[in-house]
Amino acid sequence: MLCYSMLKGKASLLRSFTGLSQAAFGKLVGSFQAAYERTLAEEEARRTPPRQRQPGGGCKSALPLVEDKLLFILFYFKLYPLQVAQGFFFGLSQPQANYWIHRLTPVLNAALGYEAQLPARKAAEVAQILERCPGLEFIIDGVERPIQRPKEKERQRAHYSGKKKRHTVKNVVVTDKRTRKIEALSETSEGKAHDKRVADDAGYRFPPGSKVWKDTGFQGYEPEDTETFQPKKKPKGGELTSEEKAQNREIARERIGVEHSLGGTKVYRIVRDIYRNHKKKFEDLVMETACGLHNLRLDFGFPK
Repeated sequence: MLCYSMLKGKASLLRSFTGLSQAAFGKLVGSFQAAYERTLAEEEARRTPPRQRQPGGGCKSALPLVEDKLLFILFYFKLYPLQVAQGFFFGLSQPQANYWIHRLTPVLNAALGYEAQLPARKAAEVAQILERCPGLEFIIDGVERPIQRPKEKERQRAHYSGKKKRHTVKNVVVTDKRTRKIEALSETSEGKAHDKRVADDAGYRFPPGSKVWKDTGFQGYEPEDTETFQPKKKPKGGELTSEEKAQNREIARERIGVEHSLGGTKVYRIVRDIYRNHKKKFEDLVMETACGLHNLRLDFGFPK
């Protein structure tokens, strides 16, 4: 049975199983414990009738330590195994693995919030976060994640991405060009939604004087009081000039940072492989959490 004591001091294995260094894991575990204890306290407050037995009574948990619980959920995010395989590695049945996955994912998300690593989600929060970014240089981009083919025809049409030629869900992210951190994340939309429409619905407001790099999926997206940079499309039946091609290459060099940031989130296979979970809104929660883990990794020297 896999547990944290087996990986402590084995930096390579810990990174392979969690995506985090020993230092990053140790930093996160304190916030994770605080978030878990808060969850327990909230559950106790809602319990009716009050608990008769002291907490900790009954059968002993297969995940007795907070480090084991954190390892369990990071292992799931990093490798995204089938739940029966997840349970096998940690000495649990598939229903028990399912229970702990959905119990601990919000705790991990809250812990990253305590560490101030989560991207902003609401327009007002985004404006406040972006104002604190040095240089006021940002990159906006869309990211799609594959999902299982929906059974209902309406959902099939809504989730089918003509760009990816498969069924997907989509988010728009805003990254700080200098730090490569993901500072804003839109709500999760159907794959058919256009990048610009998702950005418009998110209602992002950039600080006056900001520079914003975008791709052609954001044609016509011009936030107020900003300077935007976008590659020029090849005209129908025509060709770009050598100057226009050179300008496009320069913009691509500036925009490459957002691809590195999105690649940092996709270290966690739960947002890279075909998404299999069916709990409502869970696909949005895991994307937010993966962005927070990417931001945490940057603080501990992972490649930018």
